[in-house]
Amino acid sequence: MNRFKVVVTGPFNSGKTQFIKTVSEIDVVSTERKVTLPEHAAIKGETTVAMDFGRITLGSQKIYLFGTPGQQQFDFMWEVLTENMIGFIVVVDSTDPKRFKEAREIIRFFKDILEEPFVVAANKQDLSGALPIGDLKKELGLDEKTTIISCSAVDKKSSMKVLDALMKYM
Repeated sequence: MNRFKVVVTGPFNSGKTQFIKTVSEIDVVSTERKVTLPEHAAIKGETTVAMDFGRITLGSQKIYLFGTPGQQQFDFMWEVLTENMIGFIVVVDSTDPKRFKEAREIIRFFKDILEEPFVVAANKQDLSGALPIGDLKKELGLDEKTTIISCSAVDKKSSMKVLDALMKYM
């Protein structure tokens, strides 16, 4: 049995925890705590402060999913969680243009310290107001070879497409 570590990252409220919960075959270990920043507390009550952890088996491969915190005050965990990973997924809320700059910065951070492959999950594509994939790719400053996949993190089939796309690079 092969074992692989994949990091799931992205801005606050992009859907990282939900993505992991949707695909994980085990109960997700989560470190969610009450949101302390007023501007974030207006959006949701809890946020990941250290990591989320889930697991899925694909054939003879066990994939361990490690979700990063999205708030920049916890970004010290990003580098810690990347150790021994084989690739990463960046989850972006396609309906929240205020977070696109933050998503660009996260992508840049990970690409600057890592050579591992990554894919972008364009989350919430099932909602009205979601930016089309091509436009989102431009907003994020992604080159043509970067894979960006339409996703709804609450839908297992949709989320599995993202994970499958990353695994094709392995």
